[in-house]
Amino acid sequence: MLDDASLQALALTFRLAATTTVVLLLAGTPLAWWLARTGSWLKGPMGALVALPLVLPPVVLGFYLLVLMGPGGPVGQVTQSLGWGVLPFTFAGLVVGSVLYSMPFVVQPLQNAFEAIGERPLEAAATLRASPLDTFFSVVLPLARPAYLTAAVMGFAHTVGEFGIVLMMGGNIPGKTRVMSVQIYDHVEALEYSQAHWLAGGLLVFSFVVLLALYTLQPGRRKGQGA
Repeated sequence: MLDDASLQALALTFRLAATTTVVLLLAGTPLAWWLARTGSWLKGPMGALVALPLVLPPVVLGFYLLVLMGPGGPVGQVTQSLGWGVLPFTFAGLVVGSVLYSMPFVVQPLQNAFEAIGERPLEAAATLRASPLDTFFSVVLPLARPAYLTAAVMGFAHTVGEFGIVLMMGGNIPGKTRVMSVQIYDHVEALEYSQAHWLAGGLLVFSFVVLLALYTLQPGRRKGQGA
């Protein structure tokens, strides 16, 4: 079974994934809405930045975050001047890295949902003199609810499976920054294959269940399969 170090890593991993998912849903909603609605020339560059973690090796992103947020980096100097210290090798640093790395898994489903809504529901709400904020909460959010489910599940699951960026940003501090993927790596390095099997098998089952839920339980997917 799992030892104390593995249980600590498991708890920290799910805490990190939950925190990252909440931050991404809050920050990703206005970003996805802007990307779906804007006609600005900045849409292309911003969309590319959001999607960059899909093709960029996580250790590259982690390295540059480490440089930016370290003691000599511009972000690190700002956080130190504010009395916050530096973010690398802290839980807050893990959250920042995870938010940036998992962003496309949250922003892109929301953007696609917002674009699919079209203009007609928004125009109908406008004729009833609904404010833009009222329209968003009473019309857009209910229509985009399945996309929010997808975004939340994918953001959470992707954060659980991170390795490269959390190792670069957090290192391997037991009980503080050592997440489940890093704990598996430690077990393998120590030839503790039994412990590694428990954690790796748990991640495998978790990933399969997440994908199974997304592909079979969403109303849109069931309707498409039955058509």
